[in-house]
Amino acid sequence: MNNLHENITEVFLLLFLVITFLQSGFDKTMDWKGNLSWLKGHFSATPFKNIVPVLLSIILLIEVVAGVLCGIGIVQFILDGRSTMAFYGAILSCITLLFLLFGQRIAKDYEGAKTIVIYFIPALFLVWLLSK
Repeated sequence: MNNLHENITEVFLLLFLVITFLQSGFDKTMDWKGNLSWLKGHFSATPFKNIVPVLLSIILLIEVVAGVLCGIGIVQFILDGRSTMAFYGAILSCITLLFLLFGQRIAKDYEGAKTIVIYFIPALFLVWLLSK
């Protein structure tokens, strides 16, 4: 329990990322057709218009991997106080969010891009905490 107490900020940030990415991955999996349909429209006037299914698959994969790594990171913090998996999960979370931000900017969805920044800030803060 001492490991949890010493790393509570990191654990809460990791839990935030687990919820964010695993829920997003679950949503994409459960409503693949709906998400794909919406995204095809969203990217219809961009260079990505013909590769939306591939990009959605890639985003789904890295979101789930990021969420799982963050979840493993929580367990690792609690059990032995180490942060290896948490760090990898935080890095992959930041990369995922940068991909999403890039997509929103390409689609000229500036409101959507601003929303991604709200998620990026705690993810980047976690990377900073874990890199010390």
